[in-house]
Amino acid sequence: MLSYPDINPVAISLGPFQVHWYGLMYLVGFVAAWFLGRRRAARIDLSQDDIGDLIFYAALGVVLGGRLGYALFYGLDQWLADPLWIVRVWDGGMSFHGGLLGVLVAMWWFARKKRLAFFTLTDFVAPLVPIGLGAGRIGNFINHELPGAITEMPWGMPFPGLGPEPRHPSSLYEAALEGAVLFIVLWCVTATPRRRGLTSGLFLTLYGAFRFLVEFYRLPDAHIGYLAFGWFTMGMLLTLPMIAGGVALIAWSRRQPVDAKVA
Repeated sequence: MLSYPDINPVAISLGPFQVHWYGLMYLVGFVAAWFLGRRRAARIDLSQDDIGDLIFYAALGVVLGGRLGYALFYGLDQWLADPLWIVRVWDGGMSFHGGLLGVLVAMWWFARKKRLAFFTLTDFVAPLVPIGLGAGRIGNFINHELPGAITEMPWGMPFPGLGPEPRHPSSLYEAALEGAVLFIVLWCVTATPRRRGLTSGLFLTLYGAFRFLVEFYRLPDAHIGYLAFGWFTMGMLLTLPMIAGGVALIAWSRRQPVDAKVA
């Protein structure tokens, strides 16, 4: 059994001003996406300045969509009881599925502005996302969020506030799968030209499969619990349309033109 690392969720504290690790993880994700996007901007005829605008739009989609999605899917009662809670993003509580919807809206707007095909843009953006996803899950871990189920595995660790039993570090599982593995797969796939929509479909399918798998090792939100069968969670329910949409998009891509050059 391992010990849960004693990391203060507040990275920097200067009087009343505090910078949380959770927020810094989002910054890591946006900076990584900006850096990687600039390397490949010429592939879809975007300028270096365009990448900055793209990341700005995406950041708005992530934060607004992620917070609103969490409030609607997981925290509606809390929001109604404390309306100002929704702006306290540093306390945690972001929904990937809400953030995804927010980013898709932002990408639709940006693609229209730049006269790009929507899936050309989402194929470009998809490999830029996993580093941010992985960093965000590490932020969850530091924030003592997303506790795992009890386990006898040697890497299990007691979760703060949940007693001495060792638990799966489920947020680290997600960081590895949704972050490292997903990034490697998508970055390698996009190293050569491919059909339009394939990368976006792979992103949806693989993220959905990884998230569905980890949900077996992660406790559901206490105020929601299991939705059915003693194991089916809200995360699984929200992930199923992603997997179905991803598979459909991969099938659709087989009839599309090769849409990216290597630069």
